[in-house]
Parts: sequence; structure tokens; C-alpha cells
Amino acid sequence: MIYDVIVIGGGPAGLAAALEAKNEGAEKVLILERDRELGGILNQCIHNGFGLHHFKEELTGPEYAGRFIEMVKNTDIEVSLDTMVLEVTKEKQVHCVSKTEGYRILEAKAIVLAMGCRERTRGAISIPGTRPAGVLTAGTAQRYVNMEGYMVGKRIVILGSGDIGLIMARRMTLEGAKVLACIELMPYSGGLTRNIVQCLHDYDIPLYLSHTIVDIKGDKRVEQVVAARVDENRRPIPGTEMTFDCDTLLLSVGLIPENELTKNAGIEIDKRTKGAVVYENMQTETEGIFACGNVVHVHDLVDFVTAESQRAGRAAARCALAGGVDGGKTITMKNGSAVTYTVPQKIRTGNVEKLCELFFRVNKVMQKAEIEVLDGENVIAHFKREHLAPGEMEKIALPRMLLDKAAGSELVVSVREVE
Repeated sequence: MIYDVIVIGGGPAGLAAALEAKNEGAEKVLILERDRELGGILNQCIHNGFGLHHFKEELTGPEYAGRFIEMVKNTDIEVSLDTMVLEVTKEKQVHCVSKTEGYRILEAKAIVLAMGCRERTRGAISIPGTRPAGVLTAGTAQRYVNMEGYMVGKRIVILGSGDIGLIMARRMTLEGAKVLACIELMPYSGGLTRNIVQCLHDYDIPLYLSHTIVDIKGDKRVEQVVAARVDENRRPIPGTEMTFDCDTLLLSVGLIPENELTKNAGIEIDKRTKGAVVYENMQTETEGIFACGNVVHVHDLVDFVTAESQRAGRAAARCALAGGVDGGKTITMKNGSAVTYTVPQKIRTGNVEKLCELFFRVNKVMQKAEIEVLDGENVIAHFKREHLAPGEMEKIALPRMLLDKAAGSELVVSVREVE
């Protein structure tokens, strides 16, 4: 049996993509999920703040996931839980294994990669010191506390000010722990402004910018962590050390798209995002294989994941039913001054109906900035913003008329501060 669309991952991206593929006319749609239930990371995100864009109301993570799970149950979309995908091929074969079905090789007319992302660990950032218990990633701690019912510590230091770290600072405080500090290597926070206010300021938790952990001390359990200020090259400054007596260190030091399957399939990876290079409809460089959500680039809001994944699901269904996608002129997007990355990386003008949404991040905090889209030396579009920060993803929309008129095969997105 050949499926029209196989979606790998049953989190928010996979659920939205599968539903949209079904709504677009795909008859045989299958979701493969390695966990025991659908919902992905949302199942452990019991705080609110989800759904304001998509559902126009504030939901918790499980509530947001639950709505999509119910919609899936009301269709004939097939779901295989507790199923590990081992390989995806360019021929659109999916190798997977489960306890109930054993080893299977499935075939699809189109595949959507929606595996999400993973956390950087202590090994990825090479913190010196001993190796006691009590050093966890913030996401692991979140799962222990919110889903498994285990308290991870009583006196806690958090390294990194990404959104998960900020949210866990509040969560651990509410559970009765003492959060001593949130320590951030960069001179700015990596999280959303609302999380800095609601999770740190509201609970009087200090945030030390331009600091890092230089030592972890302890035998069986963490006993102390030593932090120090860093210079402009992010090197610790001798004599600025601070020692915190604690029993737990939570790491919120970045997320990485989960792309082993993507790489092994020979799909091109963007060195900037660590995710697949995608076109305007979220198709990768391999025809018939699409990618969406945090496996492409790490998002701030699940609502944006949903919108992006719906676009991937629609395109996958059209590809499965029509046997391909229309192209048109291809424009490559480049990042200019102060821009870290752009997604999509490539735009085929023939697939853009009216507007093409472009997502990007900046590499520094800016007030009163102007976003410019350049065609060679010519500025063909500009957008004003009152505030830009690396921790907040930005979005602009480029009209098809503008894309059609572009003289070159490359457009550059650049940002500059204005007075």
C-alpha cells in the first residue's frame, strides 16, 4: 500500500500538517510518532499562552494539542504510536519499527518531516567541573515536574535565558524551590519579552547578562556553581566570579532541529538554521519531501508552527495528487546586515499566490529599526519596527508582484537601526 502523505512526528507541526493534507484531498494520510501519545512537547507545557493567534484564545500546551488531536480523531487519518522512524529515502520510503508492527518499509507519494527539535546538553557547551547529579536540561526538568511528578531540586540556578529556562524559573518557584539566578552568556536575553517579565521580574529572580558558568562543584550531587562575567569575546573575566550554593543546575542553552533523518536522506541543510533548506511551500530540495516547524527553524510560538505546517501539509497533498509542483522563477534569499537567517531560503514565484511570508531573526537588540529587502543595490521593500531582538522571530510578507519584478536571482534581507 502506498500512502498519499506520511507525516513523521505527531507534535503540533505533524498534527497540523496531517490535517491540512487531509483537508486538501489526500486520501491515505499516516502519522508516525515515537512517543506513546500524540501532542509532542506540548504535553509537558502546562503553562498558558498558547493559541492566541490560531484559536484567538489563551490555552495551555495540552489544551492546544488536545484540540488538534480531537480533529485528527474525527478523520480517517491513520496514527502509529510508539513507532520509531529509522530512515527516510529520496525515493520516499520510510523505514520504521514498533513493538506491535515490527520492522516496516512504507511508501508515500509525499513525506512531511515534523520531528521538532532537541536541547543542547552540558557536553555541547563544555562546562568545566565535576559530573555530579543535578545537572539537567530545562526541558527534561519540565517533563519530570509536569508529567512524571518528580521535583528536580530545591535550590536552583539556570544557565541560559531561552524561553524554556525562563518558564522553568517560574515553574520551580511555584513548586516551592528557590531559584537563585538566571545566567545568560549574551548581553541580551534569548527569550520573549513577556516571559522575562512574567517569569523573572514578577518573581524577583535576578538575570545576570554577559555571564556564564565556569565551574560545577559537587560529589554525588551539585553543591555549588561558580559564575563569572564575560568580556566582548565571551571569555570569563578573572576576579568576577560569584558562587551559588545550590543542588540543581538547569541548562537552557539553545535548541537544535532534530535532523538526523533529514541529513541521512541527503537533503540539504542550512548551516545557519541547522534545518533543511526549504522553498516557499516548505518543500525541501528533494521533490516530494517537505519539512515544517522546529525541524526547519526554532519557533517562538506554536501558532506560527501551526501556520507553517498547514502550508507544508497543503503542498504535500497537492504534490501527492498532482505528481509535482509548479516552479516559476526561483529566487534565493540571503541574510544581510544584522540578520542571522531567513526561512524560506528559496522562493519559486510561480507558487506564490499573493504574498510570500518570510521569517528571520536578527543578531542584536535594536530599537527603531528598518528592514530592507535589496535586489542588488536597489531597495525594493522596507518595513519599520519599533523593537527587534534575537529572541523574537520576525515576519515580513513579500508581494508576488514584487518578486516577479526582481531583476536578479537573489534578494538580501538586511536590518539597520534608524534615529
